[in-house]
Amino acid sequence: MSRNALVTGGSRGIGRAVAERLAADGVTVVLTYAENEAAARDTVETITARGGRAHALRAELGRHGDAAALWEAYDALGLGPADILVNNAGIGRSLPLGQVTEDDFDQVFAVNVRAPFFLVQEGLERLRDGGRIINVSSGAARIAMPESIAYGPTKGALDNLTLNLAKVLGPRGITVNSVAPGIVDTDVNAGWLRDNPQAQEHAASLAALGRVGRPEDIADIVGFLASDAGRWVTGRVVDATGGAGL
Repeated sequence: MSRNALVTGGSRGIGRAVAERLAADGVTVVLTYAENEAAARDTVETITARGGRAHALRAELGRHGDAAALWEAYDALGLGPADILVNNAGIGRSLPLGQVTEDDFDQVFAVNVRAPFFLVQEGLERLRDGGRIINVSSGAARIAMPESIAYGPTKGALDNLTLNLAKVLGPRGITVNSVAPGIVDTDVNAGWLRDNPQAQEHAASLAALGRVGRPEDIADIVGFLASDAGRWVTGRVVDATGGAGL
C-alpha cells in the first residue's frame, strides 16, 4: 500500500528536497506552494520523471480557514488518508527589535505557528494511525539571533507544539518530531549567501562540520523520521545545523 504525504512549502528549497526524498522512498507526495506555480510544476515534473508520484496544490497559509481549505483540496485528490504531514512552509522577518511592526509579528506567527497547529487539528481524522508529523523548525529556536527577533520565537513555539502533539497523538502510534536546520543554501538565501564567498565562509565557520547546509541534508533526516526506521523517535527536536553554536 502506497503511503501519502502532505508537504507544505514543497516547491523550493528544503521543502522540494523533502518532497523529492519522500517520493524516492515510494511515497505519493502532495506539495503546496504559495505563489510560484512554475516551481511547483517543475518539482512535480521532476518527481514523475524519476518514476514517483506527486501533486501540487496552491495554499496561502497564514489566513483563517487556511488549514481546512488545504485539507479539502487534499481530499479532492482522492488519495485517501495521509500517512505523513511535513509542516515545512514558513516565513522569516529579518528585522531588529525596533523595526518589527505588529503586522510583521502577527504574520510570522500566523504562518509559522498557527498554520501548523490547525493543519494538525484539521488533519486528525485524515491522518492514518501509525503516521508521522514532522515540523521544520530552526536552529534559531536555541541560538540568539537578534536581527530576526520575531522569527526565533515562532520556532520555539513550534518545538513546544511538537512536544505536546507527541504526547497527545502517541496513543495512535503517530510520531511527532521537529527538525531544526541551520543556515542552508537555498534560493531564499541566494541573495546574501550563494553569490557572496565571504558570507559563505562565515556561515561555514559557524558549523562544527565546517560547511553550509544543503537541502538534501535536511531532507535525509526527514526521510528517516518518516520511515519505519524512525518509529521509536517522538517528541524530539533533531538538530540539523551541522553543529552550529556548540
